[in-house]
Amino acid sequence: MGFHTPFYDAHLAAGARMVDYGGWDMPINYGSQIEEHHQVRRDAGMFDVSHMTVVEVEGAEAREYLRFLLANDVDKLKTPGRALYSCMLNHDGGVVDDLITYYLADDHYRVVVNAATRDKDLAWMGDVAKAFETEICERTDLAMLAVQGPNARQKVADVMEPTEARMVLDLKPFSALAVDDWFFARTGYTGEDGFEIMLPAGQAPRFWQHLADSGVRPCGLGARDTLRLEAGMNLYGQDMDDTVTPLESGLSWTVAFSEQRDFIGCEALLALKAEGVAEKLVGLVLEDRGVLRPGQPVICADGEEGITTSGSFSPTLEAAVALARVPKSVENRCAVEIRGRQLQARIVKLPFVRNGKACDGILKD
Repeated sequence: MGFHTPFYDAHLAAGARMVDYGGWDMPINYGSQIEEHHQVRRDAGMFDVSHMTVVEVEGAEAREYLRFLLANDVDKLKTPGRALYSCMLNHDGGVVDDLITYYLADDHYRVVVNAATRDKDLAWMGDVAKAFETEICERTDLAMLAVQGPNARQKVADVMEPTEARMVLDLKPFSALAVDDWFFARTGYTGEDGFEIMLPAGQAPRFWQHLADSGVRPCGLGARDTLRLEAGMNLYGQDMDDTVTPLESGLSWTVAFSEQRDFIGCEALLALKAEGVAEKLVGLVLEDRGVLRPGQPVICADGEEGITTSGSFSPTLEAAVALARVPKSVENRCAVEIRGRQLQARIVKLPFVRNGKACDGILKD
């Protein structure tokens, strides 16, 4: 038996099919994964993400600590509540984890890291923190719920008091607001608008039920994965890990190089930039009939090879899509080897889907 989130009983009552995910018993779906996917693209769905790890970083040198720990620069955060997506790197430039950091005050930040990497993340963060006047505290008292979709923000506001509802509706993208001991962040992992809400664990089931009664459908990890794939968002452990750098994972935009700042992995990334990055992360749309999965060989026109890192059927596009790491010189077309057959695929610019519709150039005319 794995760990249970505060929503566990609500999952069972809703008929969820539970699976082990990073040591947690989590819902993969509540019936039809495709219907859950469409619910988020067209209206609003909610995901239990309480398995993720919330960490408070506090102290006189909290800012200096995070400027050294992260590849992106928290100095970009000027207003309390603003959020920053970044990778945390090892000394070789490989990705220890990707995460979101929220700026609460100069001496207080909130960091959310992935569930499957909790132990190594906390160990790494704690080891680096020894050189700084800062403290790290995991928040095991909080639940976390993601409500996503074009109508998600309004549906959350509809179950709140009017004054608080107006406050959260005024939030800008990648911003957060504390309302008493609740924390509303306009962030997500689906490519849709919405909130990620951190709240006291004891209050979580009741809030879940209020949302369900208002028409927000529970959705499982299966739909969350196809949604993030369509949005071109990396999954740690598949699209990047501690052997792959952000420069090879479509995440160069999350690295803030500066002569005024050193960070862990900086020297390795600068050397890689000078040498030239050999691989890139791209999107693939399969033209032949087949199923794309992680780990399939990608055959390029000049004989070079790559590999798919994530892959699935896209409910929005009604096509098989994948993320793949390929040689930097490759453009336009390739083949994917599936069960001994080479199936044709097009290389496309990510994301596949934006605002519920296929991006330009993704589907053939």
